[in-house]
Amino acid sequence: MTEPLLVRREGNVLILSNNNVAARNALSPEFYAAVTQALNGAAADPSVGAVVLTGEGGHFCAGGDLRQLAKRRDLPVQERREKLEGLHDLIRAVRDCPKPVIAAVEGAAAGAGLSLALACDMLVAAKNSVFSVAYVKVGLTPDGGATAFLAEFVSRQVLTELCLTGERINGERMAQMGVVNRLAEPGQAIVLAVALAQQIAQGPELAMARIKGLCRVAPRSTLQEQLELEAQYMVQSQESEESREGIGAFLEKRTAQFRQPSAIVLTQ
Repeated sequence: MTEPLLVRREGNVLILSNNNVAARNALSPEFYAAVTQALNGAAADPSVGAVVLTGEGGHFCAGGDLRQLAKRRDLPVQERREKLEGLHDLIRAVRDCPKPVIAAVEGAAAGAGLSLALACDMLVAAKNSVFSVAYVKVGLTPDGGATAFLAEFVSRQVLTELCLTGERINGERMAQMGVVNRLAEPGQAIVLAVALAQQIAQGPELAMARIKGLCRVAPRSTLQEQLELEAQYMVQSQESEESREGIGAFLEKRTAQFRQPSAIVLTQ
């Protein structure tokens, strides 16, 4: 049986790749569990500085497996809800992972695949990649946080249009909307994403985890709530070895060394 997730390392970067190529990397409970386990492992591993999430075979993720969704129609409501929670647990695992998670998107990122890409902290996409809130095309409604994530970038009117039409949007337009951090030539999204991840992976682990937390809640926090959290994190950061090294390096006019370089390369 094909492994649902391929795992490899490039230095301090952990690369997780959806391996359901025959179904354009449609999602499965096995994939949810494998990615969640890998992210939990990355969170506890100080040698991992950043994570890249991508897909094999030229596609990021075509969304949910419609054949499996059709089979769930006759299940009790509670059982259908429990199966959906597998996807939502995965989305929460991506958002809650203290390490930066970068999506590298080639081909399609549709339905829940779009939700998964948007759950990541940053997004690198090929210019000709295709994004779609495709649910309406099959008589379903969005899940996986698609509406919450898109609402951080677009107006309610645009969000409603995207969800009601299921329109296909290429990587270049997504970049214009502010959703994509880096645009890549076709076939080069993983290269650009890993390079970005390697740059970030050299940074201070605890400070970056706090920064990720601040950025995650900022769109939904009041100014007072955000100021309180910023103050809390700043006070904590001031007493860390990371800030000692960072400030010392700045004053001594040298490059800060927040972590030991890693030459680990693992393939699974």
